[in-house]
Amino acid sequence: MGKRNSKLKQEEVETLKKTTYFSEVEIKQWHKGFMKDCPDGRLTLEGFTRIYQQFFPFGDPSKFASFVFNVFDENKDGYIEFHEFLKALSVTSRGTVEEKLEWAFKLYDLDHDGFITKQELFDIVDAIYSMVGETVTLPEEENTPEKRVNRIFSVMDKNHDNMLTFEEFLEGSKEDPTIIHALDLCDASR
Repeated sequence: MGKRNSKLKQEEVETLKKTTYFSEVEIKQWHKGFMKDCPDGRLTLEGFTRIYQQFFPFGDPSKFASFVFNVFDENKDGYIEFHEFLKALSVTSRGTVEEKLEWAFKLYDLDHDGFITKQELFDIVDAIYSMVGETVTLPEEENTPEKRVNRIFSVMDKNHDNMLTFEEFLEGSKEDPTIIHALDLCDASR
């Protein structure tokens, strides 16, 4: 059972060609690398966190990695299978701005209720700040997670109900493009 996913079937390749922005050659290359790193065809949270630790050695990426892992793990079985990995990678690296924003909204909406609360955004921003550590110098008005969250809500929360709908998030992201910068942190292909 351990190597049941080791060979990518042609029908899986065809499905991935239709559901991602990758070519057949790219899909096969990504699969080869995925299987090298995950011989049983499943990436665990621990393995996913180790990937982030390689990119962010001066901070603690564990909390942010767990948030991203939960979005990658579409079927919520506790593992990222290759098709889940490739679909998320496709959106975060090559998707349209709207697709990237839909994906980011899923990341920020931690309880999946269709709204981003200040607490949810704080949890994500705090995790990002912990991950980058002292390697980034932030402007005074954004040098704490609280300040950053308050600034984002002041731009996005048009009806001042302390919750962001996807529409508010979409419009606010057009006004403040740094919102989608978090997606750069999700893209494992960089």
